Amino acid sequence: MSRKRSTDEGDELLARLGSLTAQARRRAEFQRTQVELAIALQRGMLPRDLPAAPGLHLAVRYAPANIGLNVGGDWYDAFCLPDGRIGLSIGDVQGHNIEAAAFMGQVRAGLRALASVTGEPGELLACTNDLLLSLGGDLFATCTFMRLDPATGVLESARAGHIPFVWATADGKSGVVDDEGGPPLGIERDVAYPVTRHRLTTGGVFVLVTDGVVEGPSLDMEDGLDQVVRLAGIAAVAGLEARALAAAVIKGAESVGHEDDAAVLVVGLDGPSTAPRRGRAEPAVTG
Repeated sequence: MSRKRSTDEGDELLARLGSLTAQARRRAEFQRTQVELAIALQRGMLPRDLPAAPGLHLAVRYAPANIGLNVGGDWYDAFCLPDGRIGLSIGDVQGHNIEAAAFMGQVRAGLRALASVTGEPGELLACTNDLLLSLGGDLFATCTFMRLDPATGVLESARAGHIPFVWATADGKSGVVDDEGGPPLGIERDVAYPVTRHRLTTGGVFVLVTDGVVEGPSLDMEDGLDQVVRLAGIAAVAGLEARALAAAVIKGAESVGHEDDAAVLVVGLDGPSTAPRRGRAEPAVTG
């Protein structure tokens, strides 16, 4: 083989490698842009403010999964209903891409819009389910919706395939709510979602989470929920603020491997600070 032919082949190989490198960089830049856009969508769709009522304490934390392309569609929400009660929701959209983040916005907006017609949790989830099916998408979402009367502490909840929430009382009792749920939103038509009534007692807390908080490579869901139960129990007995509990729960999500979004919504009544204040929802966006 001549020296010239060897040089030409080497130049051709270098040119090919250069072309492949440039393609890889373009793909990486496109993927990075998609991730950044999805995270921006998530942050833009999460509520800036939380409702306020005498004795009511709400706190949220949210950590997007930004390992590789694992950007999902978890959300939390809290808003005033027409009758003066408060609507609370938390959920998780199937998938980890920009489509999941956009679908999350549709679900959250649908819940808010339909809540002006009916705030009854079971009916609201059923209507939202029908709405999503009418849009003809391929994605689905799990969700818990609650209607809370802060004056009485009475809370009604319904679940659509979502993780059950955790409760704790100031006298040292705590556990995972044992209620009946329905299928995720966007899968089956004409679904009924059972409603369960609870009472939030003075000093008590309810903790709602998404699966990124309690399930991952390092921890199964049962152990993850037990971890949240322990934290909630300690917080209720010690009289810790709702935001301190939310921060502790999202911190605990690190032990599960945290390859998925992680969202936490804490609801407390008559905590250590009794003066209600309306402010920004300290997001809780970390990570």
